[in-house]
Amino acid sequence: MDRRQFLKYGSFITVSVASGAGLVACGGSSSAAADGATDLPLASGAWKFPQSVASGDPHSDSIMLWTRAVPASADGVAPAPTASDSAIRLVMTAADNGAALGGSTALSGATVVDIKLPLQSQYDNTVRHKVTGLNPNTVYYYQFVAGDTRSNVGRCKTAPAADADVSQLQFAYMTCQDWSVNHWGAMTSIAGENLDFIVHLGDYIYETVGESFQVGAVESRHDALTLPDGAFKSGTSGAKYATTLADYRYLYKKYRTDTRLQALHERFAFIAIWDDHEFSDDSWQDAQTYDGTFSTTDGSDLHQTGRRRNANQAWFEYMPADVNLDTATSSFQNIKIYRDFQFGKLMQLVMTDERLYRNDHVIPESSVNPATGLPLGRIGSRYLVQQDVFNAVEAQKMAGATTIGLASPLDTVSMLGATQRQWWMDKMKAATSTWKLWGNEVSLLRMGLNGVDAIATLLALNAVPTIAASIGSTTAAVGGNLPLAAGIVGAATAGASPALAQAGASAAYNHIQWATGSAVDGQVFDAVGAGLSKEQATIAVAAMNAVSSSRPAAQRTAAVAAQTIAFGYIKPDIQAKKIDSPFVAASGKKAALAPFFARFLLNCDQWDGYNSERKALMAHLKTNSIGNVVAITGDIHAFFAGTVNDDFDATGGGSPVMVDLVSAGISSDSFFSYLRDAASALGDIAALVSYPLAIPVTGLGTLSISINMLDYTMGKATPTVASLLEQIRVQVRGALGAKGLPEAQLDPTTSAVLAGLQASSDFSVSLLALAQQLSGLGNNPWIKHLNTDAQGFTLVTLTPGKLVAQFKQVNKLVGGNAPTSVVARVTTATVTAGSAAVAIS
Repeated sequence: MDRRQFLKYGSFITVSVASGAGLVACGGSSSAAADGATDLPLASGAWKFPQSVASGDPHSDSIMLWTRAVPASADGVAPAPTASDSAIRLVMTAADNGAALGGSTALSGATVVDIKLPLQSQYDNTVRHKVTGLNPNTVYYYQFVAGDTRSNVGRCKTAPAADADVSQLQFAYMTCQDWSVNHWGAMTSIAGENLDFIVHLGDYIYETVGESFQVGAVESRHDALTLPDGAFKSGTSGAKYATTLADYRYLYKKYRTDTRLQALHERFAFIAIWDDHEFSDDSWQDAQTYDGTFSTTDGSDLHQTGRRRNANQAWFEYMPADVNLDTATSSFQNIKIYRDFQFGKLMQLVMTDERLYRNDHVIPESSVNPATGLPLGRIGSRYLVQQDVFNAVEAQKMAGATTIGLASPLDTVSMLGATQRQWWMDKMKAATSTWKLWGNEVSLLRMGLNGVDAIATLLALNAVPTIAASIGSTTAAVGGNLPLAAGIVGAATAGASPALAQAGASAAYNHIQWATGSAVDGQVFDAVGAGLSKEQATIAVAAMNAVSSSRPAAQRTAAVAAQTIAFGYIKPDIQAKKIDSPFVAASGKKAALAPFFARFLLNCDQWDGYNSERKALMAHLKTNSIGNVVAITGDIHAFFAGTVNDDFDATGGGSPVMVDLVSAGISSDSFFSYLRDAASALGDIAALVSYPLAIPVTGLGTLSISINMLDYTMGKATPTVASLLEQIRVQVRGALGAKGLPEAQLDPTTSAVLAGLQASSDFSVSLLALAQQLSGLGNNPWIKHLNTDAQGFTLVTLTPGKLVAQFKQVNKLVGGNAPTSVVARVTTATVTAGSAAVAIS
């Protein structure tokens, strides 16, 4: 690094060149100290490294190293003492010191670096040092020394040379590690893997403390967070958010005190990007989007340039990333973190910044809802957005781009910004590696919902109990003949008068009696002959046959016949007539349901909210025949795997161009849990997301769980009883653990509970029918795997022939502790070279 540039960036980044005998400083002369550190005396006495050590951004010849040291008597998460400015040593070797990992034993072997580095309180005693001149594809060990104290030993590995043939890479990617909920047991599992590096896709910290989603169960080793300053989100009490540099620094320091996170940083180099929570939830540029915090002058999102700059600086200080921060500029865009990495001929990894340059959400949160006269807030702006409205507003914004002097219509609806978008296109086009991986914060997959089909399904479901009761009373009236009663109620539901319903159903039933095994057409023919319309006759015969004597005894119930009528007649009627269906009026909820007869985008904070730019990126890949592109993604607290198509709005959803593999968060509450809580206020719509189930367990009381229906609404494959039971295994195990059951008893007890559920008609009939109907909605066929109620991480094994991603879901808390048995299940997504497709196993 040029010395003048070094000084420009605040004397905070130091650079050295490794050699067999020691160090050559930046200016080219031999020295015992890195550039900029020579004026400070070496620290003496007792010190400590409360956040341990870290490495990052591995290139074939360089690595960034990090630590923080404070006097032994200092508080490890408080601001560094102002009188602590001094120097510490860094020692680095290529000799194998693997046995020393996890401890502070002095490094052994010949050193390639032994230098003095500055430790300054103005940077909170953090050290960021780049070592250059390293050998490619080589493991190094390093250690810092402050006074009489050595840090834990760190390990890092450089990337292969750009022209090297690489047979395999293995890495993990992770995201969303909220300190305040669930547990960090996944980190223990990751630490046990044999990795080349780790990719962190953001939400390394969460800027809020005490939010509603942060008040659930959390492991006891994570105590409550207390921001040094903080600002209340609303009024003078409740949740706070970080706002000052001290606040953001505190969060990084506190998070990094967890020894499991320390172990990851000690063992593997991180390639990290930020998402929103490193600044503010669902942010764009320097604007926060918290509901109720709009500007008092023009109603727009509240811009907080100072806060954004504080967040930038804290990330820069605490992440071992090879980037620069320009403190001289007054702009909030004073740091550039998008960058790329080459791993031989096998892989190029492109990391993008999807917050600092993005435009406001296409439909701003401050937009006025005409129904209430109040700002939309997040619902209708970022979440559950009507697709037709979104498309119209996006087109309007793009049409106005030239009138406000922008070079491209995309510059009004961009996530990447013009400069980064062109950089991404250039990198992809120039890449010569077999695989092009994209470190991408928010999902590229279309996540849509057909509201018409969803409402039709829900109203049909709601009608089942009433229809079943009617069948029960009619059965008694016709001498206990369930099939005949089902036929009568089916015809009546379709509009037949009581007399015609009985006559038609009797004709069809009698047809069965004297011509056993005859075709359904014959039954319908006789029912029509008795006065029913063909439509009425068809549903009557279907209901009748659903509970005929040829069916298994368990299926010969009024509930089964009622489901046949509800989903065979009521649902299609609503799908065809929409708001004008008499069943909508009969529900008594016509006005409340009216807004939902539309197509929706579930999450417009993702790429669905920047659809035209996504199309442009996919067109670039397709036009230039750029293949083997796979996005590794975080943010949404769920596992997804699917194809990114050139135009999701085209007939059939367009053609696949690349693959998106989305990892669940390490600990953050799941996407399912967020939508479950939000949907609870939407009445019938809540059934699209969750199904409440109470399970009595001898000796423990009742387990109250919410079964995940969101997966099926979004497109999960049609379930069986067995697959539905397996889906809830982790949730049941977690509920048992919360009841205090010892971990040794959790797995056998869980299996016993699931076996009992299988015999329950509420589960194996009612719940299964709902899941099957929701799956049949056909939403998002490009999504090949989804698990929206999970925590975990993803392990990738990459070879020239294929990419194998293992989605590793973790078990839930056991009492107040992380589970000893961390990984609950593994789902494998495989992408074969030369194909924009993903196979699930």
